[in-house]
Amino acid sequence: MRALEDVQVAAWGYPDRELLPGSMFRISAATGGIVLAAYPADGEGAEVPVGLAYGFPARLGSQEWHHSHLLAVRPSWRGSGLAVALKLAQRERALAQGYARMTWTFDPLVARNARLNLGKLGAVARSYLPDWYALSDDRAPAEPADRLMIEWDLTRPHAERPPEQVEGALALVARPGDREPDAVNGLLDAERVLVEVPTLPETLTVALRRAWRMALREALSGYLGRGYEACGLARDGQRAFYVLTRPG
Repeated sequence: MRALEDVQVAAWGYPDRELLPGSMFRISAATGGIVLAAYPADGEGAEVPVGLAYGFPARLGSQEWHHSHLLAVRPSWRGSGLAVALKLAQRERALAQGYARMTWTFDPLVARNARLNLGKLGAVARSYLPDWYALSDDRAPAEPADRLMIEWDLTRPHAERPPEQVEGALALVARPGDREPDAVNGLLDAERVLVEVPTLPETLTVALRRAWRMALREALSGYLGRGYEACGLARDGQRAFYVLTRPG
């Protein structure tokens, strides 16, 4: 359990105050939570965890489900399929506990996570959560910590969605000639709407990252609030687009 603290530091560079401590993993595992650690199959370092998944029972009114709070993979293991393996193992255990649904949040500015959640796992996002976390004591200059809430129907057999095509009405795109977001078109009534998202947000300036965050907030919260759901990520070379559709 203590070794999973190191996985969080390696994955995100978390300071001590942001870490979920091993003691919390310990008590959660004994009271209905799901704590998973991933290890190399063999070789040097096989006893050192390289990934983790953690979640706990959730309840609102009469509804009960499993909420996945953490999924972390050491940088050297990204792209290996480990994240999918951890989520499928978590799914198996949640089903064994009698849950039919799993939720979690992710940063809408990180396109690789959108491909994992919406494409490889086949989940959907139906709600947008502005300023979900306070990542700084002074929130005024801090980058907004918005999140998309993922919903995963565990009763449906897992199936990876095929790669999405860049087809649909454009609600948000980068302006021609630079990397800034153009004005959001929030009045579309198409069956399929596309919202562009940067593929390498870590290379953007602070000002550009904030501009994209606010544009994504306007576009995604607007269309999800109108009944659309994010069901995939389409790629066109170095460009990526959320695919929003109406359920059914």
